[in-house]
Amino acid sequence: MKRLLLLVTLISTLFSLRLKADEGMWLPHLIQSQNYEEMVRLGLTLTPEQIYDVNNSSLKDAIVRLGRGFCTGEMISSEGLMLTNHHCGFSAIQSLSEVGKNYLKDGFWAMKRSEELNAGFSVSFLVRIEDVTARVMEGLTEDMSDEDRNKLIRERSEEIQGEVEEKDRHIDGVVKSFFEGNKYYTFVYQTYPDVRFVGAPPASLGKYGGDTDNWMWPRHTADFSMFRVYADIDNNPAEYSVDNVPYKPKHHLPVSTKGVERGDYAMIFGYPGSTDRYLTSYGVKFATDVDQPSRVEVRRAKLDIYEKYQAQSDAIRLQYAAKHAQVSNYWKYFIGQTNGLKRLHVYELKKAEEDAFAAWADANEERKELYGDVINLYEKGFAIRNQYELSRTYLNEAIFGIEAVGFAANYLSLSEKTFGDPEKLASTIDNLRTSSKDHFKDYHRPLDQEVCASMLWYCNEDLDPSQLPDDFKATVKKYKGDFNKMAAAMFKKSFLVDEAKNAAFLDKPKLKKLKKDPIYKLLVSFYKNYFANVRPQITLADQSMNKAKRLYVKGLMEMNPDHKYASDANSTMRVTYGSVLDYIPADAVFYKHYTTMDGVMEKYVPGDLEFDLPERFVQLARDRDYGSYADKDGELHVCFLSNNDITGGNSGSPVINGNGELIGTAFDGNWEAMSGDIAFEKDLQRTISVDIRYTLWIIDVFANAGHLVDEMTLVK
Repeated sequence: MKRLLLLVTLISTLFSLRLKADEGMWLPHLIQSQNYEEMVRLGLTLTPEQIYDVNNSSLKDAIVRLGRGFCTGEMISSEGLMLTNHHCGFSAIQSLSEVGKNYLKDGFWAMKRSEELNAGFSVSFLVRIEDVTARVMEGLTEDMSDEDRNKLIRERSEEIQGEVEEKDRHIDGVVKSFFEGNKYYTFVYQTYPDVRFVGAPPASLGKYGGDTDNWMWPRHTADFSMFRVYADIDNNPAEYSVDNVPYKPKHHLPVSTKGVERGDYAMIFGYPGSTDRYLTSYGVKFATDVDQPSRVEVRRAKLDIYEKYQAQSDAIRLQYAAKHAQVSNYWKYFIGQTNGLKRLHVYELKKAEEDAFAAWADANEERKELYGDVINLYEKGFAIRNQYELSRTYLNEAIFGIEAVGFAANYLSLSEKTFGDPEKLASTIDNLRTSSKDHFKDYHRPLDQEVCASMLWYCNEDLDPSQLPDDFKATVKKYKGDFNKMAAAMFKKSFLVDEAKNAAFLDKPKLKKLKKDPIYKLLVSFYKNYFANVRPQITLADQSMNKAKRLYVKGLMEMNPDHKYASDANSTMRVTYGSVLDYIPADAVFYKHYTTMDGVMEKYVPGDLEFDLPERFVQLARDRDYGSYADKDGELHVCFLSNNDITGGNSGSPVINGNGELIGTAFDGNWEAMSGDIAFEKDLQRTISVDIRYTLWIIDVFANAGHLVDEMTLVK
């Protein structure tokens, strides 16, 4: 009995430590009932209705989801002007660039509306959130099989989504699961497809510090870019057209030029991608010992090849700028997260939670009946995943890390059925021509061939032979394990790696020729093998763990009824709140809550790939020509810290003060708390944001694009 009381006390202590105001990504429509008093205590002056309201203008109406949620942006003028991160706009900027017109290298500023460029992505505004738990879960029981349960949930979710979408083709309804299947909400969005590139600083500023500074503090990066949302004459969504006009948002954020002080209220709105805060000790061990080390190794191999070829010419450097950034960002992230999980002893903390949960469940027969097998289900599921998950990881990281294979996946749309329908075949070929044009614009065959050889070597070296395709093993044997020769032979024979040969195939497509293509065969081989031999095992593991997750989270909330729980991030709008704050990362080390232009210049290395600066910028900095954007201390503040809880997808999110005014743009987390997606560390977890005054200075003083500042609502 004493042991039970000790464990229950421990779990309660762990949750009381974990659920502080600075932790939690909260649904905005529940703020009033869950968080409002604490937010006011920290400095919020707005009402709950000013944060989220369906019928009237509120903060939510200024927040935009980029694409399907790859980043967040915010409306900062009544003329549809949108601010987000430089790295969020990076792919669009790169796509619009070419060697003689390199917007990544030189920056870009539209001095009039007619100069704004089609960005090639859409944005969505949240219309409303609806609780559909009762409808989705009606009649579901714990006796049902996982397959039957999921089938009913899927059917009901699709029915709800269909009811929303039938009214307007630009309205989307998305049903999302919360608390591991214990709660369901519908998110209704209105999507605007016409978004145009307005401006961005050169990458030497927008990506200042490169990989070296990524995830690190102190930081001095001008990580911002600007776009404009367009609509038809009635302010409704419309496809790109010269007749469209700037969108009039229901709300745009006023911009504060006052600056921030330690302890100031900070609130972040956005679309965080995913967290796994309810992950068990089994999941932590799997991540640190199996999954993440393999991702780090494979990504580093790709990056080494990218960098080798990028050093050869400006053209290749531009072609692979966005691709390198995408691979690099989470290469470093996985290193940091693994180190953080081990350093903070997250496995041991999770194990203590599970022991307390098991003791609580066993102390009552009714609870034991419902929750008694939860930990065993986890153990069973991870025992299977430990054997097969690496094959799934390598399919995504290695096989699809070969660009030609990813491109070949488009050709899976060509089948006997497609060739039997002339109209469908013509439409499919048109789509393939479009995707081919985009692909070959930024494709360098020798680089991809070397990546191919490397990735196939990793698959052969690291995966269980029984989980590799038989024809792949036969080909490896044929080339006696020489993957360079193997890749060279494949690329020589494939039409999928040559723009002219690919165009010739699309002019006269033949299914027989496609099926004989070695790159296409490689794709199909690994695909078929995965679905036949790997996925069924992972599905077994998932069936065991899905039930365990649902019951574990349900049990935790029952065990701690007085705690306010935040669901894991799942690319839905969330609010996180806290304060501008410094931190102590290690013994005898103190990091203050902001950086200045002095730090930018301290890092400056002329000609360096990561720490070079434009000549005009250097002169302005040396002259201390800060215009009206200097702080009261006379310095130009560059970035600042807050203890907000964010993750991937929050990039570009607005940092908002207690009065609802924009004070910065969130863009990163800190190295010491990289375990945060799994375990929030309240003393270390920090969000790094660009100070809005630095953004305004670059636009106005450095770029001479003050007309963009003029259309904002500045609060001085």
